[in-house]
Amino acid sequence: MGQGGERRRLEAYDGELGAAVARAQDGDETAFAAAYRMVQPGLLGYLRGLVGDDAEDVASDAWLEIARDLGRFKGDGAGFRGWTATIARHRALDHLRRQRVRPRATALEQDVLELPGPHSTHDQALESISTERALALVRGLPRDQAEAVLLRVVVGLDGPAAARVLDKRPGAVRTAAYRGLKRLARQLGGRSSADGDAHDGVTEEGPGTLGDAT
Repeated sequence: MGQGGERRRLEAYDGELGAAVARAQDGDETAFAAAYRMVQPGLLGYLRGLVGDDAEDVASDAWLEIARDLGRFKGDGAGFRGWTATIARHRALDHLRRQRVRPRATALEQDVLELPGPHSTHDQALESISTERALALVRGLPRDQAEAVLLRVVVGLDGPAAARVLDKRPGAVRTAAYRGLKRLARQLGGRSSADGDAHDGVTEEGPGTLGDAT
């Protein structure tokens, strides 16, 4: 699917999600369940990259908070994905603090690297990065890179939305995602056999390689 088709698919997805959230805010439990089914896979993948095997427990805590505060949410489907990711991240960091696990601090250079076509290889990258091997590699990245990759590829947030979740500048998040995907591409090995995929991807090497990985 080309970049335009992928963008339309994502817009349709977010439109359906936004409608479900609006109905859920009016008390429709079936609509809340639909919103949960749409958001949970990406949210769980994000949390697996942060807390590993404890992801489902942390996700459960996050959804309790999401359900409790749903009436206060204002926004569309894309905004809901960002809002739930922010809540999940806070619960994950609380979990890590309880385990006395200190996130590794990494210094980000301030250069801004654009990520063309952020959604064009989303399905391929998501399929690959959701595998246990890829998630293990993501967990081995510096935390800023791991979170940027997970939010961009697994949750499907654009650069500004991911930056809001992480409370960072969009340029810093783009830099972290670029470096994380480039490192993953090297670790997973090989280049995409399709030149078109490489040029349509988040980086020249990253998503094409991720999409081909097994």
